[in-house]
Amino acid sequence: MKNQLLGCVRINAQGKNIYRFINMIHSGRICCFGQYCKKDIFYGEIYRHDLPKVEQMAEECNVELKSAEYRTLSMILLKYRKRIGLLIGIVIAVSLALYFSNVVVTIDIQGNSCVSDEDIIAALNELDIKPGASIRDIDFHYCENRLRLMVEDISWAGIRHTGNRIVVEITEIVPRPEMTRDRVPCNLVAGKSAQITAVTVQDGFLMHKVGDYVPEGTLLVSGVSENANGHAILHHSMGVITGIYDETITFTEEFDPVRYIPTGKTADKKYLHLFSVNIPLPGGWNKFTSFSTDISESRLRIFGKELPLGTVKKHLTETELTETVYSREELEDRIMEKIYLYEKNFLSDVRIISRDINFTENEEALTAAVTYKLEGDIGVQKDIFVKQEEEKIQQKETK
Repeated sequence: MKNQLLGCVRINAQGKNIYRFINMIHSGRICCFGQYCKKDIFYGEIYRHDLPKVEQMAEECNVELKSAEYRTLSMILLKYRKRIGLLIGIVIAVSLALYFSNVVVTIDIQGNSCVSDEDIIAALNELDIKPGASIRDIDFHYCENRLRLMVEDISWAGIRHTGNRIVVEITEIVPRPEMTRDRVPCNLVAGKSAQITAVTVQDGFLMHKVGDYVPEGTLLVSGVSENANGHAILHHSMGVITGIYDETITFTEEFDPVRYIPTGKTADKKYLHLFSVNIPLPGGWNKFTSFSTDISESRLRIFGKELPLGTVKKHLTETELTETVYSREELEDRIMEKIYLYEKNFLSDVRIISRDINFTENEEALTAAVTYKLEGDIGVQKDIFVKQEEEKIQQKETK
């Protein structure tokens, strides 16, 4: 380490007065180590600050002296001593690395599925565990117990740190399994007025056959029957009742809608991001009354680690409330696009037999009434109120 700080120089010397030169080095109290002679050539190593004295001795003894400096930390610093910006950058980088190694930079939450990260982060903030907090000031055992009490549905919590990263491990309370309603007594009734085209019954008693027209609310599959002794037997009706039915949907578009339209003017606003705070930087003031924003963020990295320090750039695009005039053809295209999206999102599980589109317009808007003829499942489960059915059976037995 001493050689790295002081600088180490290799020397070799040759000439008629070589031994006088060696004696002058020894008497001059110059630290010379690793010295030896080979073929009338003297070899050794000295510190850099002694090199001028040794060169003067060699000149007095008429000895040829050669020197070469080892690559040491002292040599590197001496080489770049005039590059102030580089040295300042190194000092800042080392200072930031030392600082961020002792504060919380990131918080990683593991093991949670029902409890949200936001709830856990809010509780940790109350316990002073947040980006920028000193790791030495955190009582991990106390915070583990408090976190379990502050957040519901947590049965166990463990908090540890690896460098500047806080790891929070969560074990949640396992809720009781919900009682399934797969066997709850129920009927199947018609959810729409339709003509039955196909029936498939797994449980219950079919009340209508294929070809029957049933109004909305009609009982399709009954979940109540009687045994030979007249006692009621309840079933969970299951089946698929397919029918053809009509459905009408209305779509409207205005001729002169008022919307926010970009004007073409843009501006950029920058912030210095430090932990969770955005500090505005000079320039790029926003003078727009209405605008849309695109945000991009870049973080500083040191030795592959992302620091909570960086810049945030907001690209602002001015918008203006503008009245746009559409022709009938343009509105029809917009309505047809809405119809396509509706069919894709809401009618994907039924068969579209026919589609009838009727356009009507007034001074303000164009309206399309779309009448569909659809084929799909019309059965809807309705729970059976057991007490009411028992009372009816008892009244029947009494009569």
